[in-house]
Formats: sequence, C-alpha cells, structure tokens
Amino acid sequence: MPEGDVVWYTARRLHEALAGRPLTRSDFRVPRLATASLAGDVVTETASRGKHLLTRTANGLTVHTHLRMDGSWRVRPATERFRDSHQIRLLLANEEWQAIGYQLGVVELIRTSEESRVTGHLGPDLLGPDWDAAEAVRRLAAAPDRPIGEALLDQRNLAGIGTWFLAEMLFLRGIDPSRTAGSVQDLDALVGLGHRLLEANKTRPGHTSTGDTRPGQDSWVYGRAGKRCRRCGTAIRRGEQGPPGQERLRFWCPNCQR
Repeated sequence: MPEGDVVWYTARRLHEALAGRPLTRSDFRVPRLATASLAGDVVTETASRGKHLLTRTANGLTVHTHLRMDGSWRVRPATERFRDSHQIRLLLANEEWQAIGYQLGVVELIRTSEESRVTGHLGPDLLGPDWDAAEAVRRLAAAPDRPIGEALLDQRNLAGIGTWFLAEMLFLRGIDPSRTAGSVQDLDALVGLGHRLLEANKTRPGHTSTGDTRPGQDSWVYGRAGKRCRRCGTAIRRGEQGPPGQERLRFWCPNCQR
C-alpha cells in the first residue's frame, strides 16, 4: 500500500495540475457515481490527509480517493491520448491537464463540510501542517500492551506510516516489532524519526532510509528477508503480525532489534 510520502507527492501533483482551473470533464467509473458530473466546477486544491486524497472544489464538494493496495494517479497533458482501460476509476480534466485514477480503492463525492466523516478518525498526520508529535506519542502510549509493530500502523494513532517505514523506523531505533509500546523507552524519538523519514522522502518517487536510492540499496531491512544485515551480518527475518485477517508483513534483524 502506498505510504504517506507517496500520497503527499501525489496530492502535490494533482494540485499543480488541477487547482485554480475549471474542470472541462469528469468521468466517475464507479456505479453509485456514474451520473455525477463536476464539469464547470473549479478545483480549489488537492490535499493529503494520511493516506487519503481530498480534491476540493469551489462548489463545496470534495472528491475523496484512497489508493489502497494498487491504486495510482497519472497526470497527462489534456491533448494526450491514453489507452482506455477497465482499471480507470476516475478522470478529472481541464483545458491543460487530465488526471487519471487507476484501480483506486475508494472513490467518493462528498460535501467538503463532511470530510470528517472519512478522515476524522485519523491521528496526527506526519506530513500535515498541524502535525502534533506529542499527541501521536500520547496515543501510542495509551495502549502500553499493544505490540509497537501494530500500534505504528494504526492510522488512529498517527497517519501515514505503512509497512516500509515501520520496518525501517524500528530497525534504526533497534526495536523488535513484537515489543510492547509500553516497553519502548523513547517513543518521542521513534515518532520523531518517522516524521523525519517521511519528510525526507516526500518530494520524490520511491523511498530510501539508507541515503542510497539505487534499487536494492534503499532499505536496511524491508524486502531483504534472508539477506545479511548491513550492520551486523545476521540474516534478516520476515514474518506477519496483527490480528487475524489484518496481518501485515514485518522485516527485522534479530540481532540489531532485540
């Protein structure tokens, strides 16, 4: 699933292409919105909230989308032809640009005043203008017996972390993902690290925690199961964690993360 930095970067690209211009075309390819049209409405902004995308219009409407596992947005010149596909869920276009949403996990059209219905449950947004590290720490500490590997992925605690950043954050802080949140001595430092990592990666495609953006060199543990730890040489492990039906991947070094 795309993580907070990817969603932030996508929101910026959509904002640059759509904001301040009237839409000449909208094509919602989901059954409940098949007859909806935003043609003539002016896009005022596109913003991210955790892993949610919010495209707002002058008429007080918000197009709420979520990439989920496989979704993506592509921005192309309005005059460029593209191959139609059953994977397209939404098209928004003006005279200069067209934004095409593929395999979007969520497509909704709501009143802007009702956005809290879809994002109100989220914790502090790591890349939001109102980022509140102290509140994120408070929420994590409120369930001290919960494994930290589960707590960090709960978007109600802090919004934007996925399995990639989880693995890298815990490795860099030397924390086993199965440790309880209450046993982590410095939650402030862990949360601060997450904020810095997302900030450092938000303006480019892909992620890196090593400082090296080359494929295969960009992570310490994520995606490296069976390979040697870059620090100590121990084989990186892979497993799953979470309640039944909500298991998520984990990667860790059993020596560096005791």
